[in-house]
Amino acid sequence: MRHDRSVPNPNVTAAYRAARDQLLSAESADAARAAFRWPDLGDTFNWADDWFDVIAAGNDRIALWIVDADGSEQRLSYAEMAARSDRLAVRLHEHGVRKGDHVLVMLGNQLELWETMLAVIKLGAVILPTSTMLDTADLQDRVDRGGVAHVVTNRSETAKYDDVRGEFSRVVIGGAAEGWTDYPSDLGEPAPAGESRPVVVTKTADPCLVYFTSGTTSKPKMVVHTQTSYPVGHLSTMHWLGLRPGDVHLAISSPGWGKHAWSCFFAPWIAEATVFVHDTPRFDPAALLAQLESAEVSTFCAPPTAWRMMLQSDLGARPRALREVVSAGEPLNPEVIDRVERAWGLTIRDGYGQTETTAIIGNAPGSTVTPGAMGRALPGVTVTLLDPVTGQPGDEGEVCLDLDERPVNLMAEYLGDPERTAASMRDGFFHTGDIAVRDADGELTFIGRTDDVFKSSDYKVSPFEVESALLQHPAVAESAVVPAPDDARLNIVKAYVTLAAGFKATAETAEQVLAYARTALPAYARVRRVEFAELPKTISGKIRRVELREREERAAASGTPIDGEWRDEQFPELRVGRPARPSMEA
Repeated sequence: MRHDRSVPNPNVTAAYRAARDQLLSAESADAARAAFRWPDLGDTFNWADDWFDVIAAGNDRIALWIVDADGSEQRLSYAEMAARSDRLAVRLHEHGVRKGDHVLVMLGNQLELWETMLAVIKLGAVILPTSTMLDTADLQDRVDRGGVAHVVTNRSETAKYDDVRGEFSRVVIGGAAEGWTDYPSDLGEPAPAGESRPVVVTKTADPCLVYFTSGTTSKPKMVVHTQTSYPVGHLSTMHWLGLRPGDVHLAISSPGWGKHAWSCFFAPWIAEATVFVHDTPRFDPAALLAQLESAEVSTFCAPPTAWRMMLQSDLGARPRALREVVSAGEPLNPEVIDRVERAWGLTIRDGYGQTETTAIIGNAPGSTVTPGAMGRALPGVTVTLLDPVTGQPGDEGEVCLDLDERPVNLMAEYLGDPERTAASMRDGFFHTGDIAVRDADGELTFIGRTDDVFKSSDYKVSPFEVESALLQHPAVAESAVVPAPDDARLNIVKAYVTLAAGFKATAETAEQVLAYARTALPAYARVRRVEFAELPKTISGKIRRVELREREERAAASGTPIDGEWRDEQFPELRVGRPARPSMEA
C-alpha cells in the first residue's frame, strides 16, 4: 500500500497505459473488441494521481483551452493543471474537505470546474456535479439526499442557497459573499516552501462521483461511480470518440451531467488530448462552426439537438482539421447523418450509454455505419438483449449487461436506494430500460425506452422510428411521439412537433405533415394526430415524453379534444392522397 500520494504507483500507471495503448493501436474496431481487457489495478487507484499527474509531469501540451463569447481565452498546460489542482487540494483540505466527503460542484464551463474536480479526486472526496440551471428546491433535494458536506459555486449562484437547509461549508468564486469562503486566487503562483498535499489513499471501489439522473420519468436517481467505474471505464468512451494524443476535442455539453465528464474531462485526458471549450451563454451554430475551423478541432461531439440546429444554419465547408464527428444523448436520426455526410464528407457516429455507465455501444472509428444504428458493443462490454416479458435473450429486447461478466464501466449503486439498485441488477443482469434490436450483422438499433414503446392495433410502435421519419419533412425541427388512448386501437400515434424556422402552425401545415406520415410510415405507425408545440425537456435537454403521455391520458379521460390539436379525420383529402402544401412565413 502506498503512503506517499506524491509518488504514484508505477505498476498501476503502466497497466492503465497498456490498456489505453491497446485501444489506440488497434487496427480495427473488431480487433479492439477482440484484444481489449480492462486493466487489473489491484486494490488502490486514484486517477488524478496515478494517471493525470503522471502524464502532466513536465508536459507543456495544452490540457484545457477555453474561449469565451467575447473572444478572450485561457490555455492551461497539463503541468499547470496538475500544479493548480495540487494547490487547490491543499486549500480545500484546510477548508475541511476530507476523504469521503460529498462536495457539490455547481460551476459552468470555467477553469475552476476542471481544477476543482481534479483536486477533489486527489483528496479522495466525492464530486456531486450539479447544473447551474437548478433552483433552490432542486438544490435542497440534492443537499438532503446527497449528504452534501461542501458546496463550490459562483457568486451569481449563492442566493439560491440562502434558503437551503443543511450543515455544509461554502466556497465561492468571483466575489465575496457573507457566510462563504473565497476560492483561492493564487493557484497559478509557485507553492510556498513546505506546502504539500495530505496523504490520501483511495481504494478502487471507493466512491468518486455521484451523478443525479436527468429525471425524464421520475425523481432523479443518484448514481454512484467509483474510482474505477468512471476514471477507468471511460477508456471505452475514448475509443468510441476516436481520440488520439494531441487531438483538440470539442464537445457540446453542460456541466452537471454525465456526458460532460465523458467528453470534457476523462476521455480527452485519458488520450492526452486538449479539451477545447467554446463557452457562450446560448448555443450559436455560426460561432461554433467558426471555432471548429479556427481552433483546428480534430474530434467533435454534439447531441442531436445541436446537430439539428447546425443543419438549420449553413454548415459550409468541412473544418480543415476535423477527423471524427459523433453524437450521443439521444438517438440520432438517419436524415441528420446523411445531410452532414453530404456537406462534410464525414459520417456522424452514434454512441450509447447512460449516467449509470460510460459508452457501452457505439459505431467505433473505421466502422461501416448503418443509418439509424447505434453500433455494436464497445471493447470490454458484453451486451445481451432480453425479452421484457419472458426474460429470454434474443435479437430484440431490453439492453442488458451480464453481471457474470460485469464491465468496469458500470455504476456501483443508486445512493440510498437499495430497492432501485436491486431492481436494476435483478436476475444477474443490469437492466438499462432501453429496447433495441440486433440485425444479422450484429448492429444494434435503438427502439425506445421500455416505457416509451407502445402498442397500436396490437402492433408495437417505436417513437424513435416515427420521429426519425417525421424529421425528414422540412417543417419538422423536432418531434416527440406518444400514444393517445383510443377505444378501437388501444392507442393511436400522436406527434408533438416543434416547427422549423419559417413554418406556421396552421391547418395546412398540419395536413401536410399528416399526409407525409401516411407515405413514410406503415399503417399501424401512421401519425393520426399532430400538435405544434415546444417540447418539454429536462434540464439536461432530454425530452420528457412522460408529460406528454400524461397529458394525452387526461384528455382521453375528460373526453374533450385538446385545443390546437389536428386530427386526420379533419382532412378528408388525405384519403384521396391530395396533401396540402406547407404554410411558410414570408
